[in-house]
Amino acid sequence: MPGSFLDTNVLIYLATGDTAKADRAEALLAGGVTISVQVLNETANVLRRKAGLSWDEIHAFLETVRTLAVVQPLTIETHDQGLRISERYRLSLYDGMIVAAALLAGCDQLWSEDMQDGLVIEETLRIRNPFMR
Repeated sequence: MPGSFLDTNVLIYLATGDTAKADRAEALLAGGVTISVQVLNETANVLRRKAGLSWDEIHAFLETVRTLAVVQPLTIETHDQGLRISERYRLSLYDGMIVAAALLAGCDQLWSEDMQDGLVIEETLRIRNPFMR
């Protein structure tokens, strides 16, 4: 069944002071989404280095997210497909890995503030900016 995949930048708003974006991110998460281990790793890094959260706060945040989202593992297949996607669609390596994880999870929507809104990857996955009206 097709579904939604969240990019790291969407999750980060759950822990920031931007109430409107946090509310939108929360609504997406509550609707049933998939993320990848990479998203968890990137989120932990941003929350620690830029938001200044303690390790206990980061663990609690990630534990909550993991109970609300399906977590797609990182595999060699993700890596190989991510490289191909990055090259073909001229995405950053890390964005290519996010896209590959979303495709491998069978998602048809990838919610990202950073990638090109409306871009369709492999005729299957549409990137959408959750904060555009």
